[in-house]
Amino acid sequence: MISFIFKGVVRDRRKSLFPLLVVSSGVMLTVLLYCWIGGAKNGFVESSARYNTGHLKIMTRAYAKEADLIPNDLAFMGVSSLLQKLKNDYPELLWTPRIRFSGILDIPDEKGETKAQGPATGIALDLRSKDSPELYIMNLKKGLLNGKIPDDEGEILVSSELAKSLSLKPGGHATIISSTITGGLAIADFKVSGIIRFGITPLDKGTVIGDIRDFQKFLDMEDSAGEIVGLFKDFVYKEKIAKKIALDFNRKFEYSNSEDSDFLPVMLTLEEQGGLAEMFAMLKTFSSAIVTVFVAVMSIILWNAGLISSIHRYGEIGVRLAMGEEKGHIYLSLIGESLIIGMIGSLIGTAIGIAISYYLQVHGINIESFMKQSTLMFGNVMRAEVRPAGFVIGFIPGLFATFLGTAIAGIGVFRRKTSTLMKEFEA
Repeated sequence: MISFIFKGVVRDRRKSLFPLLVVSSGVMLTVLLYCWIGGAKNGFVESSARYNTGHLKIMTRAYAKEADLIPNDLAFMGVSSLLQKLKNDYPELLWTPRIRFSGILDIPDEKGETKAQGPATGIALDLRSKDSPELYIMNLKKGLLNGKIPDDEGEILVSSELAKSLSLKPGGHATIISSTITGGLAIADFKVSGIIRFGITPLDKGTVIGDIRDFQKFLDMEDSAGEIVGLFKDFVYKEKIAKKIALDFNRKFEYSNSEDSDFLPVMLTLEEQGGLAEMFAMLKTFSSAIVTVFVAVMSIILWNAGLISSIHRYGEIGVRLAMGEEKGHIYLSLIGESLIIGMIGSLIGTAIGIAISYYLQVHGINIESFMKQSTLMFGNVMRAEVRPAGFVIGFIPGLFATFLGTAIAGIGVFRRKTSTLMKEFEA
């Protein structure tokens, strides 16, 4: 019976071609959007983890409450001992200290007077230690446009847009003006060793990067750091493991009523920073909404297609009833046809959707022109990601919509009366 229905679907294009095109298009869009949203989420997670949040981040409790203000007066003291403890207790992660600060980058002329100035955000990294993972975490070698990575005291990297606006080149000199941990004025001269481009708008606009030892001295933060970030060694965020590690760490530093309680360390997962949990929940809801919307829209279209098909096949159904075929059997055969069409359309749509998604995963789309005013830690090249679920998610709207549309349209079969069939044929 299935073979008979399949041959009918393949040979009679009038009843299968339009539904097949609808199903294939809907499934293709479902798969493509699912992979696109997954790729966007992963791209955002990776960028945030590498350049800002880490998979896990440790700060003092007071610093964490005002992290957006970069309150270095609430930073860790004695960071080296805590860092060593983290490496011993949680060796599955890469741990590295960072200092963030804001200030002004001043460019002097030949006479030592100000030639150009611009606001800058400084990031202090461990660049000169042999076992430091920062070169790989921050993709510094990959993003270096000119010059070299700082390997000597007093050298900095300047982001591409900032360097362009201030006419800076490798080998030039710049003065950074900021404030120390105690609120005093901090002024120091640095040599520009290289120009770097991250491909992330907020970083490219005004970032200065240097070795953490230089900036600790510059900001009066000896053996101090604003934060310690941890990333899994394969750079893949593992939500359940991260939450378990954070819970274990925070239990060791339970809240105390002592005066120093604000300076006790607290570990936060990636989702617990910057409202990322709400953003991920929204993306998950959006993914579910895509499937629901396509099921609804495709069901309506296929319902109408079924009604039109029933009109074209009015005589065929009448003959089958006149020959004694039961209404329930005809109804089930129509549903069988729809499921076969849904399966074929889902296979075609999934294949096309996966192919396009793979192309976008490899090549991506440059959205830099849309990110000029963005403050999100998101790469300028947006990519899809082919996931195992992408191979099956299209079958949900593909099969369910065809079934639902035909099930509704096919109800007309039960309204036909055998007593009036001869009059219909005579007419």
